[in-house]
Amino acid sequence: MSKFRVVFAVLVVLIVSVVLAVSAQAAEEHAFIGSAKCKKCHIKQYRSWEETTMAQSFENLRAGQRSEEKVAAGLDPDKDYTADPECVYCHTTGYGKEGGFVDEASSPDMLGVGCEMCHGPGGTYVADEYMSLKNKEYTRADIEAVGSIYPPQEEQCKVCHNDKSPFVGEGYVFDFEQRKADGTHESFAMKYEH
Repeated sequence: MSKFRVVFAVLVVLIVSVVLAVSAQAAEEHAFIGSAKCKKCHIKQYRSWEETTMAQSFENLRAGQRSEEKVAAGLDPDKDYTADPECVYCHTTGYGKEGGFVDEASSPDMLGVGCEMCHGPGGTYVADEYMSLKNKEYTRADIEAVGSIYPPQEEQCKVCHNDKSPFVGEGYVFDFEQRKADGTHESFAMKYEH
């Protein structure tokens, strides 16, 4: 192999490594901020979401809550599951991620399945002046660039709504289209380029 090819191969490997490192860093920089921050601009959606079982899902982890369902799933209805990593992963917002749920005392704004579990972490979105209420012309690509997701995608739901959950069991199939038709909260039509 010529000296030129070796140098070229090394440069390619270095460039690919840098691109992958920057991509990984960019994916991590979108921090979770909590649904209360979303409420400031999306009050109608927040109030509608607030009434959903997703918003209240953390409460289901407490001892004595949903006892019949817990017994049917083989769980102890008298046990407090609010600190169980396998449970809080799907009953809180951003567990294990920057700005996400840590524990009930230090991250009370992250209890329940909040806006960001479906729409992506909001830290970069709210920090980006381009995404302000003054600008109604941002595109879907702009939204994705700041870590936001609109509309939510089936893959996000299936992270928790799958047959690994003790409440549904083997063979469970999540019906994304039906969930969309039923609606999780009151939504609004958003104008952006597809």
